[in-house]
Amino acid sequence: MLTKRVAICAVAQTPFVRDMWYKRFQEMCFDVVEPILKETGANFDEDTGIRNVITCSDDVFDARTISDNAVTDPVGAHYRGEEKVSMDGCNALGYAAACILSGHDDVMLVVGHCKESQPESRDMCTNLAFDPFYCRPVGLDNTNLSALQARAYIERSGITEEQLAEVVVSSRRNAAKNPVANEKGQVTPEQVMASPMLCDPIRALHAYPVSDGAVAFLVSSAERAAEFTDRPVWITGFANCMDSYFPGDRDLAGTEILARAAKRAYRMAGVNDAAKDFDLVEVNGAFAHQVPMWLEGLGVCGAGGEFISAGGLDDKKVNLSGGMLSGNPIMLGGLARAAEAVLQLRGEADGRQVGGAKRALVHGTTGPAGQHQAVLILEN
Repeated sequence: MLTKRVAICAVAQTPFVRDMWYKRFQEMCFDVVEPILKETGANFDEDTGIRNVITCSDDVFDARTISDNAVTDPVGAHYRGEEKVSMDGCNALGYAAACILSGHDDVMLVVGHCKESQPESRDMCTNLAFDPFYCRPVGLDNTNLSALQARAYIERSGITEEQLAEVVVSSRRNAAKNPVANEKGQVTPEQVMASPMLCDPIRALHAYPVSDGAVAFLVSSAERAAEFTDRPVWITGFANCMDSYFPGDRDLAGTEILARAAKRAYRMAGVNDAAKDFDLVEVNGAFAHQVPMWLEGLGVCGAGGEFISAGGLDDKKVNLSGGMLSGNPIMLGGLARAAEAVLQLRGEADGRQVGGAKRALVHGTTGPAGQHQAVLILEN
């Protein structure tokens, strides 16, 4: 277990929208950094201020190389060092915690941004994540590889169309209570099952919508936390794992890599039973089948389909934010999950608040079909 503690002192989010055409991503970043500084009184003083800035972004979605260069000014990094996490933003919080636990820094700013609306197709962007000789030329992207994963998971688990539809219905129902959620329109199971086939067996309503937005956190050592807040949320566990690069070397419907990351994070946080030890769970499922699949890997449930039919999504308070299926950009799935967990643990999730929430499970994933997995444990 951790012998030192790391605090999340503040969080800010923009609304997640389908096309934030009226703002450049630099403005989006400024929109989350400014309220953090106002709320906490943090600054970039050389001796006592923010020591380092961690940004989470993607060069391709930003339509430029080394995209962190373009945000140094709005995030204050021209005053300090700046690091970039070019994968799921949940890793930026893990990196910040490592910097603080090492003694290298004591106050850090984490900022993530992404505009999925800028390219003609986000699948054209995710195609570039694949091997350029064997996988990229045949057109693999996050959607069609996730469809192969969905088919394998359906065959392995026996999960039904009705159960997958309930994942979407639950997401939309929760999103309606989240003021920053993108897609809040309510749907019925019948509408989900009748929606057009996007990439068999993934239907249009099984997939997360194109989204733009930004998220920021102020993270500090335990010794400095009281300077910025009287309601810190503590990072008590974090771990991540990476699966094989080539899809053919992976079990697409397997959850071993996620389970490995979860085991390490749980050990760090002193979690004994993932099915009982969390007051809420924020899981990063970009496609409907991934929500029960990742819950299985996290140890929150056994068979995902049975869990859904038994009302487990409501009972275990899964994705009260609406989850990825309500719309978060690809880079920010884990950060948005963490933002919801922080609000819940601080008692600030108006309209969807879990009474007495003490411990939250946050999951982030990136790479085709969940190639990279990260697990974060937060407590108040």
